[in-house]
Amino acid sequence: MGIQKDRVRFNVGGRIFETSSTTLANAGRNSFFGAIFDENWTLQSGHSDEYFIDRNPDCFAVILDLLRTGELYIPANIPEKLLYREALFYGLLDHVRSAKWGQFDGNRLRLSKSITGQAPGDGTAIRAGPDGGCCVAHGSMVHVYDWMLEEHAPITLDYQRVNDVGWIDSQNIVISVCERLGRGDGGMGLFSSSTGELRDKFQVNHENQVKSFTAGALSFSSDYKIFSSCKGRSNEYGIGVWDQVTGKQIDFFYEPPGWSLGDADKLQWLHGSNCLLVATLFPRKDNCYISLLDFRDKKMVWSWSDGGAPITVDEKRVRDAIAMEENSSICVVNEFEDLGFMDLRSTAGTIRWSSRSRLMKGNNMPDEPCYPKLALHEGQLFSSMNDCISVFCGPEWALTSRLRRSYGGSICDFSIGGDRLFALHSEDNVFDIWETPPPPII
Repeated sequence: MGIQKDRVRFNVGGRIFETSSTTLANAGRNSFFGAIFDENWTLQSGHSDEYFIDRNPDCFAVILDLLRTGELYIPANIPEKLLYREALFYGLLDHVRSAKWGQFDGNRLRLSKSITGQAPGDGTAIRAGPDGGCCVAHGSMVHVYDWMLEEHAPITLDYQRVNDVGWIDSQNIVISVCERLGRGDGGMGLFSSSTGELRDKFQVNHENQVKSFTAGALSFSSDYKIFSSCKGRSNEYGIGVWDQVTGKQIDFFYEPPGWSLGDADKLQWLHGSNCLLVATLFPRKDNCYISLLDFRDKKMVWSWSDGGAPITVDEKRVRDAIAMEENSSICVVNEFEDLGFMDLRSTAGTIRWSSRSRLMKGNNMPDEPCYPKLALHEGQLFSSMNDCISVFCGPEWALTSRLRRSYGGSICDFSIGGDRLFALHSEDNVFDIWETPPPPII
């Protein structure tokens, strides 16, 4: 990098600090400090020997120590919010975040904080944001939290029940809601995550007419498409597709006879195969339907259903499903937290069940049990069951750790993003934040 080890002197709010250009180079070219060096990281000529910065000196000392050591130590007399504000000014917010919690690892997660929500009633969903924040859906409201876990203005959907929430980026979220008969509303909207302002509304067009509909499960693709399960009063049952940029509907996969798409519990876009996983699960329907849709050819390229199977077999109790592209398989889970796997390369559609995870069977069930949920992140598989989340790793998906706290009741939903895991409890209207501690500096 051609870093010159010149000594640099700062006067920050009346306090003098002295450091080297080597230390300041750790801030990166796009930071406040990068502007005082040339392309070879040599101090630009024409500057005085001392740089005056009219900012908080106590926070500057913490930030400078972070650049020197790679470790973040926040004294008790400095509010974290104040430090984050100062780090934002210097262009070092990402440095502070990465030092505060490490790269996500399910086997090293520690409970960082629990937050009690404000809305009454059971939670519908929790979704992790890309920058470490989250949003929580309760009935007809969505509560949005930034990465500092401060709540923004809540989004109220005028008594329309929220079905799903998804982040487009750190500034925008999509909310899907139920249609109210006679009102001509429902569907999906794009909202500002910071102000709650409605920025766009997504419509369904059927036979050249705009239709009112119920929007359900959501998913997003890397080429800026939004997918949602849709139910209308005419023939608008299926999966709608919208352009994130224009907000216009660009495709619709109609539900074939004898199958279920419009009632889907879960959508998952598969980047490798350019297909969409659609799962409609018990008890929303009497039978379970899992399929892969290829929108390019308007084909259902893979499908499985337990329709016609004896009611006593485990397939009847599939509660969640997730596609695992690297293994060309789909993982499912039943109410005993047994994992099952289906080979996407086979059309037989049989489930290979694994009972090694049946650790909860026979234990006392909570007063309000919740159906298990699945998530896949960086080669680790996560499954919620009652009041804990299990982590599975390795080629045989061995159980490697469990995450559990002492109160809050069953976990009704969880989500991973921004190097955090968020778990929403059903009974006490509380959600937990799990983080990976940063690695030690050797």
